Amino acid sequence: MKHPNEKRFEDFFEEGKYVVLKNYLYNYQIRKRTIQGILDREDPRLVLEVGSGLSPMITNRDAVVYSELSFRALATLKRQHAPGMHVVADGTRLPFKDGAFSHTVCSEVLEHVEDDQEAVNELGRILEPGGVACITVPHRQFYFAADDRFVRHFRRYEDRDILGKVETAGLRVRRLAKVLGPLEKITMFSTVMAFSLLQRVTGSSERSGKPSRAALLIAPFFKWANRAFAILARLDARIMPWALSTVILIEGEKPKP
Repeated sequence: MKHPNEKRFEDFFEEGKYVVLKNYLYNYQIRKRTIQGILDREDPRLVLEVGSGLSPMITNRDAVVYSELSFRALATLKRQHAPGMHVVADGTRLPFKDGAFSHTVCSEVLEHVEDDQEAVNELGRILEPGGVACITVPHRQFYFAADDRFVRHFRRYEDRDILGKVETAGLRVRRLAKVLGPLEKITMFSTVMAFSLLQRVTGSSERSGKPSRAALLIAPFFKWANRAFAILARLDARIMPWALSTVILIEGEKPKP
């Protein structure tokens, strides 16, 4: 489902010496909090998370299926996060029956999929009537830059593009929301460029499966720094106009007969 070379930023964190840090990232925590808040209100029967990678949005439920194209990433996730079921699958050809799930989650995945319309169609197909798809995507094509290319984005989305794909999949858009604003773009551009430089300097072949001593030492600082920065990022998203939002949430509901 993802780009054939996968996401280099994800690969970087999959190295044992860095994986301890990944789930502290402020933008991951904000997306996770937003989506889990929706599911807490919905009380879902069974959730499918498509493209969960190493950092799923859903970590507080057992009735969840994690679907991921990368066997390596899914195996790592299963070791670190036991609850739920884990299925290696292509998001454009999901191996589930029509209407099998009450909710689907797809966060920061569609931009890595060449045939994103087919992926959205699958999200709709496997939903039961009345079910809800929670989708987040990077917003505004004018933000597309070196960091997008680095993590192998095919695109960023304009409103009409993502809304059209959701409606083509047979879903009714019931809510649009800002998740992150321009501060996120500035931060991630700088961070990805720094990571790219670090990869070139240190190499990326080490996959020990265990965090390095340095990663363990900086983890508490990294965690609290990201928590503090998340406050600024949420404020930025709230006060900035829709036109400048960098990540948006779409809730699509499958109509009942």
